Amino acid sequence: MKKLYTADNLFEARMIQDLLESAYIPSKLLNEYAQGGVGEIPFTHAYPEVWVVREQDYERGRKIVVEYEQAPQVTGHIFCPQCGEENPENFQLCWHCGAGLEIVKEQQFLPDT
Repeated sequence: MKKLYTADNLFEARMIQDLLESAYIPSKLLNEYAQGGVGEIPFTHAYPEVWVVREQDYERGRKIVVEYEQAPQVTGHIFCPQCGEENPENFQLCWHCGAGLEIVKEQQFLPDT
């Protein structure tokens, strides 16, 4: 096994694991429950770590991590046409009422006539 990635939090570690899994790269998550030990162990030792099981998968895994790190952050928002609730721009359904947001996204890209 070889350490591939040290995540800031468990959610991020799970995302990396999912990306690896979709590329058929087996991985293990270490320090999954270490956050509770902060204070008794250094906080840097409690960060979740993603390790690739097979060393030959390391370089492919590294490329996946680099792509993840370089992906643009989505910070915009859109408003639901059904209930008016604000949603993150990357949502497809309104978190409040479940209405589709794709129509709103399509209208944002239509040229003005």
